[in-house]
Amino acid sequence: MRADTATLAAILLASALMGGCGGAGATFGGGGNPPAPPTVSATAAQNGAVIVNLASTTAGSTIYYTVDGSTPSPSSQQYQAPFLVASNLTLNAIAVSGASSALTVSTVTSQVFAPNIPANTLVWSDEFDSTGAPSQPNPQVWTYDTGNSGFGNHELETYCAWNSSTSPCKVANPSEFVGTDGYLHIVAQQPSSGVYTSARLKTQGLFSFQYGRFEVRALVPEAQGFWPAAWLMGNNIATVNWPACGEQDVLERVNAALNPDWNAGSIHGTGFTGGTGLGATYHFPSGQTAAQWHTYGMAWSQGTVSYYVDGIPYATFNPSSIGGFSGAVWPFDAGQSNFIILNLAIGGDYPGPPDNSTPFPSEMLIDYVRVYTN
Repeated sequence: MRADTATLAAILLASALMGGCGGAGATFGGGGNPPAPPTVSATAAQNGAVIVNLASTTAGSTIYYTVDGSTPSPSSQQYQAPFLVASNLTLNAIAVSGASSALTVSTVTSQVFAPNIPANTLVWSDEFDSTGAPSQPNPQVWTYDTGNSGFGNHELETYCAWNSSTSPCKVANPSEFVGTDGYLHIVAQQPSSGVYTSARLKTQGLFSFQYGRFEVRALVPEAQGFWPAAWLMGNNIATVNWPACGEQDVLERVNAALNPDWNAGSIHGTGFTGGTGLGATYHFPSGQTAAQWHTYGMAWSQGTVSYYVDGIPYATFNPSSIGGFSGAVWPFDAGQSNFIILNLAIGGDYPGPPDNSTPFPSEMLIDYVRVYTN
């Protein structure tokens, strides 16, 4: 989601393509007829914003795009998911098919968006409204990471998708559900000794946004071995992998409550990850803990990522923040939209395993996830 007028252009490119591209409606290297122009569709979000989907009618094509007005190329961001449009922009799209030695390029599809939405307007949310019985999180918004691969941290949990019966997951004891209380429940369970289940929900492939104010109202469990988090990663993780895709951690904490209790906000990218990442700690006022309801937020605009808790800002990062890191690359203005992740990890190198003091089951509750205009 952009906060200023911009040009979004897209190329639909055959997956085998490795070289450059030519003009619209052209044929190169003896290729066949140009492909049909790509299609653009938009569905309503909130308060005038829309969710835009790009599609190709040419089989085997892949989408690449830019949002800064530059000419797209095979090195541009690859389209991976529908994205939120809440500002004025012009969308241009081109379809390209064939191998690098025989490219064919369509005419340009162009569409202007002019929602003229004021700042601080709610433009997308999942309120996790109750349906009268425990239910599946909206499948048009949320999908799942699953399994027990350790997720790069030797974690102990098996992440379970909704309605999974793959052991140790159980349909009767879901790891995630929207409750009759109107909250999303992410449940940490111990079905047997040394076996743990939980959930990691994500909007990858279904919804994404660039720029805006992102908020999560949550209550998290605090005990040895628990690591609840709400965070974002770039759609381009599918093509450039982590950490080049960028990571924005909005809610993140581990283990039992401290005094004062805390939340961490951080960013990661090429050249600044793990112990060399950039982060800051918010300390709750006396008498408050993360095991109470709080609003965790991120304000993301071009060149800036800032964090706040309950409306109180505590960290701001920009490209100059990574100047001291060798080989560091700021990834948050590269053009791609980001998807949302909500999860409750158990054990691992960080924060360490649960112990006899760790209660099971335990829940991370989320009241809502929202995106506002800057």
